[in-house]
Amino acid sequence: MSSRIEQLIDEIEEYIDNCKYQPLSNSKIIVNKDEIDDLLRELRQKTPEEIKRYQKIISNKEAILNDAREKAQALINEATEHTTELVNEHEIMQQAYAQANEVVQLATRQAQEIVDNATLEANAIKDSIMQYTDQKLAEVEDIIAHAVEVSQTHYSNLVSDLNRINDVVQTNRAEFHAQNEELGTEEMDAAGNVGDDLNVM
Repeated sequence: MSSRIEQLIDEIEEYIDNCKYQPLSNSKIIVNKDEIDDLLRELRQKTPEEIKRYQKIISNKEAILNDAREKAQALINEATEHTTELVNEHEIMQQAYAQANEVVQLATRQAQEIVDNATLEANAIKDSIMQYTDQKLAEVEDIIAHAVEVSQTHYSNLVSDLNRINDVVQTNRAEFHAQNEELGTEEMDAAGNVGDDLNVM
């Protein structure tokens, strides 16, 4: 079963894949800030939980080692009991000592092998989990960086569009004022002509 972090990463990737491209671009997309913020917020909340789960798995390394030690001690105890039984049999005293030593040595080797294998297995689990966690966090980092880049691009485009619109508005105002001044001059000339006509009469 996949973790919630993997599901969220898949959802973010699917969301980005389904976003519409900006006009005249095949690389820049339009992102809904609220939706991407919700996904990232849940991702931030779930990440500590997932890391704790992995840390719990890593902590099982000690349990594995303890179990190995218990099995090793059980083998040694069994060998010791067997040695005691052999020693108590006087007729085969020498043989008992030899067999007892052999059993103890074999049990010790087996116990060491159990501990060594358990240590290797626990370290392998730890390394795998650390690598997996780092990989997932790197994927999250890339997604967040991409989202920031897209947001900055949208903001820059918005400012550029507003500046262009403002330039058009300023140009239109200047033309409007110029036309008003021309109309005012013409009206004054017209009023002067009427005055001349009146004086003539």
